Amino acid sequence: MNVTAAAVVWLGVGLALANWCFLTERRFGLLDRSIKPFWFRLIELLVSYLLLLVLGVWLESSMGAIQSQTWNFYAITFLLFLVMAYPGYVWRYLRRRNSGAS
Repeated sequence: MNVTAAAVVWLGVGLALANWCFLTERRFGLLDRSIKPFWFRLIELLVSYLLLLVLGVWLESSMGAIQSQTWNFYAITFLLFLVMAYPGYVWRYLRRRNSGAS
């Protein structure tokens, strides 16, 4: 896999992982269907970010040597992850629900 394909895969999986916790009521996509509180969605978001980091390290190691990163890299990628989660947040909390009354 070349660098461009790896970047596209990483961004696509990142977009899916960032929005997953807002699109389902199942805890971590597997467990019961009880209503998830907002704090649990934040925990799922953090776990999704860690999974994305693991995927990034795996993709990078499959192409060659792994670069060491500083805190700046993790801060920027986490903020990028939060930006990618914005559509799911809007869908879950900010969209107008039609009550049926006209």
